[in-house]
Amino acid sequence: MSRFVLITPITEFERKVRLATAAMPGTLQYFQADYLPQGPEEVLTQLLGEPPEVFVLGPGLPADETLKFAAVMDLQYPEISMILVTDESSEVAIQAMRAGIRDLLDPAAEVDHIRIIVERASLASAGRRRGLSPSSSEHHEHAAGGRIIAVISPKGGVGKTTVATNLAVGLGKIAPMGVVIVDLDLQFGDVASGLMLEPDHTITDAVVGAASQDSMVLKTYLTVHPAGIYALCAPKNPVEMDRITGENVSHLLTQLRQEFQYVVVDTAPGLGEHVLATLDLASDAVWICGMDVPSIRGLRSGNQILSELNLLPEVRHVVLNMADRRSGLTLQDVEATIGAPVDVVLPRSRTLPFSTNKGIPLLQDGSRDPAQKGLRQLVKRFEPNWEARPHKKLHRRAVVQ
Repeated sequence: MSRFVLITPITEFERKVRLATAAMPGTLQYFQADYLPQGPEEVLTQLLGEPPEVFVLGPGLPADETLKFAAVMDLQYPEISMILVTDESSEVAIQAMRAGIRDLLDPAAEVDHIRIIVERASLASAGRRRGLSPSSSEHHEHAAGGRIIAVISPKGGVGKTTVATNLAVGLGKIAPMGVVIVDLDLQFGDVASGLMLEPDHTITDAVVGAASQDSMVLKTYLTVHPAGIYALCAPKNPVEMDRITGENVSHLLTQLRQEFQYVVVDTAPGLGEHVLATLDLASDAVWICGMDVPSIRGLRSGNQILSELNLLPEVRHVVLNMADRRSGLTLQDVEATIGAPVDVVLPRSRTLPFSTNKGIPLLQDGSRDPAQKGLRQLVKRFEPNWEARPHKKLHRRAVVQ
């Protein structure tokens, strides 16, 4: 059971934290004090039950004492996540980062935002405990961290962003606060509008300065979505694309995979520098293909090029979007052309593009639509141990001569 510890002299903030954690498993222990003890032991000896997972420090505590206390806590009890309640500033963020603070929280934050921050810290604590466990190797398929899922298509206009946003929202139900979607269509990315977000920061901010040096600072640049996921949106000005290199992308994704269970990357059409940098790290590739000849041939050509470059991720998922019998093509035609099975079929739908236009993904609003079943099938393919389960009629593979 999760345990939360709050130290602050301000009772009104205690009330908000208690409301925020009321629906979460575990209990909140509150110390009404305007100072901190010399070391963590003085607090820990007063706690009952299971070890705490999250310490919320402040508001109303001396800044120097708080950072010193956090540094000792991080050294002695690295499995405990710490949240510093303070007015955000770059100077405070850097000092907090060095002291081992997990996250920053504004004293004026609303209850829902407090809950999100505490949940995120709790998940991080659970991950650290697994990492410190002698048997931790069985919990990590990749030493490098979470799964990087590249949603790609050589051609534009095939619904790539629609699939990426729905995939992220669906994965958010499997791993609440453990999913981040990154918009790497740096010139014309639509993730922000597809999720109805107004980001304060974009990927341009995330690849420079303190954010590029520490994941805790980077997280302050992510935008929280109501579905329990995070988003890192494309630059507001397409010109900023020139400031972001393939090396920047590689470093960013490496940072994010250390902090999140799933990193969903909505890439730009084609196979440019940023796409190749993503595929070099990706554990999964989700190919999006429309039911038209240019899109199908583009997928085949892209697949061949990436094979020659040795950049195809080990796990691949082919999604046929806007499938329609009246197109003059069949599923077997598509599979024979691309030389691979189609894993998920999304039938042509009016609701699906409409949901993207209004900024609420289909898997978020729960509208009934034929495409919803296919989107859920795609999400299930990323559930833990999915590959080990028996699957009936996993593929309808065409015979290619």
